Amino acid sequence: MNRLARSDRVPTLRVGCAGWSLPLRDAAGFGEGNSALQRYATRFGLVEINSSFYRPHKPETYARWARSVPEDFRFSVKMPRAISHECGLKGAAPLLEPFLQAVEQLGERLGALLLQLPPSLPYDGRTASAFFRTLRRRTLVPVACEPRHDSWFSDAAEAMMVTHDIARVAADPARCPQAATPGGARHWSYWRWHGRPRMYYSNYAEDALRELAEQTRQAAQQGPAWIILDNTAHGHAVSNALHLQAMLAER
Repeated sequence: MNRLARSDRVPTLRVGCAGWSLPLRDAAGFGEGNSALQRYATRFGLVEINSSFYRPHKPETYARWARSVPEDFRFSVKMPRAISHECGLKGAAPLLEPFLQAVEQLGERLGALLLQLPPSLPYDGRTASAFFRTLRRRTLVPVACEPRHDSWFSDAAEAMMVTHDIARVAADPARCPQAATPGGARHWSYWRWHGRPRMYYSNYAEDALRELAEQTRQAAQQGPAWIILDNTAHGHAVSNALHLQAMLAER
């Protein structure tokens, strides 16, 4: 059974940020809570955990986070750089197990796993297929992959992602035209907007957010659409995500 289709039929559209830090200028608009995560979850139903890329978290940490949010809240957890960057997906099985055992403490609130690949990693069909086959044997949790080398935007790579039910991230700024639109898995789509023109820093203008809202509305007709704002360096992700969420609620 497809876990995302089962647990996330409603809502179809989810908007969130990379992390749950709340800038002072936006904090007053959030509800009360004993932690930043609890307050964040009063306005958003999705968050991306990026710290897991840099260091492992204890299983009890994930369990505590799960207890901090409503039942319909979802976490997307970034896979460790040891898998994506240091191993380049090769021989990663021993690294997968402790990571998955920990994140599974999120229970039903574990909505997705995110794999961001380095720009230096070209597509190798045998390596990629072996990795995703191993991952799929272990978990049916939805997986989103953000490749950043042009060779990943080929027909062969697209077919491989469809075969293994991997959603290719639609990224902004896009490194090539194909990177701007979602690919791979047909049943859901995943956007990561990092800030433009300056990644992680720039604030998105009204027109850009309206364009994103229209794209995601169309995608949501085919299945769940998730949107993450990652322009967190100057705190714009929260305000942009709130604005986008309001746009999506207009109709």
